[in-house]
Amino acid sequence: MYPNLYYAFRDLFGVEIQGLRFVNSFGFFVALAFLAAAYILTKELKRKERAALLHGEDVTIEVGKAASISDLLLNFILGFILGYKIIGLFLSDSDLTADPQLYIFSKEGNLAAGLILGLFFAGVKWWEKNKQRLKVPEKRIIRIWPHDRVGDIVIYAAIAGFLGAKVFHNLENWKDFSENPMEALLSFSGLTFYGGLICGTIAIIYYARKHKISVRHLADAIAPALLLAYAVGRIGCQVSGDGDWGILNSAYITTKESRVIAADTTTVNRQMMTHTVYYTKTFNTIDQVEHTPVLAPSWLPVWMVAFHYPHNVINEGVPIHSCADKNYCNQLPVPVFPTPFYETVLCLVLFALLWALRKNLTVPGTVFAIYLVLNGIERFLIEKIRVNSRYDIYGFHPTQAEIISSLLIFTGIALFIILQRREHSNRVS
Repeated sequence: MYPNLYYAFRDLFGVEIQGLRFVNSFGFFVALAFLAAAYILTKELKRKERAALLHGEDVTIEVGKAASISDLLLNFILGFILGYKIIGLFLSDSDLTADPQLYIFSKEGNLAAGLILGLFFAGVKWWEKNKQRLKVPEKRIIRIWPHDRVGDIVIYAAIAGFLGAKVFHNLENWKDFSENPMEALLSFSGLTFYGGLICGTIAIIYYARKHKISVRHLADAIAPALLLAYAVGRIGCQVSGDGDWGILNSAYITTKESRVIAADTTTVNRQMMTHTVYYTKTFNTIDQVEHTPVLAPSWLPVWMVAFHYPHNVINEGVPIHSCADKNYCNQLPVPVFPTPFYETVLCLVLFALLWALRKNLTVPGTVFAIYLVLNGIERFLIEKIRVNSRYDIYGFHPTQAEIISSLLIFTGIALFIILQRREHSNRVS
């Protein structure tokens, strides 16, 4: 596992770049996911604009004004924060830099770097505005197309999605949240996809209506982008080992030397009893540990069915024998099903399927309806081998994701039928 890019470059290329310790692997792939989504969304919006399905919005802007005090102050504050914290992270010799997340939320920082970068940002803003300054500022009407707003859409979706993912994760893991609410809220790990999807969707609908963009056409354009972004984001979960993995594969155990070997039931039970403290911390009792034995076929690498997530970013598990690093020296004593890997593969396949179907689904909104069904089915199936908190509802014990994924499947089917019938009625009339 690679908690941050320092470990990835050290292992893959044999080089040690200390500054890469501050680039979290999960965050890196999340950033790639947003870039991938932005590319696909832009491509689809342009296609719909060429087909006259989406139209531009005339906007009046004022050009030629000098930089205002608020412009300069805002840029100074942004530059100061980046310099104080980010540059300070690289220059500081504080012990807190071993945990960049802890450093970011501490009072530590580099005042000189903050002031210099803040003044630089403010100076650049002043220079840009001064270069475009006119003797008499004038108003102009420009046309902004939906694809021009992709940056704003992504930012709206990112902020609302992150907040929603945190809220839903903490609702799903209420016990952990109640024990340490500040750590749970400020941690960059612990995100629930459906929370992000729901809150991100609400934010995008608001933005689309505000700027007179067809919600149904925008939803259709976003659908393939969401599948691709989810696939890329799950690579980050797998690479960093953020705890978003499956139930135990009790056909194997992990050795102290960090090797996964096949084992019989007695050996697996002995391994679990040896590490009772770890398992009872997570599952309360050994009897509550979900597991199933599945041996990998000879043609498939063992890690694809049983992975022990060595050096995982959340330090979950038990110590690795003779690990020389100060941090990230834990592994799972019994390997688990690598569900992030499965979701990456499944979502790439579903993305290709939806991308191939999108031009044939001419009724606005039906592409998004199909996405809801595909996404719901994929997640519902994965939940069968994922570790998650379960609710007790009249004798049933579903996870939060199973409930939401089921609702998405039914919603997608209902939406598809309603849209098709409405289109048929419009044609007849």
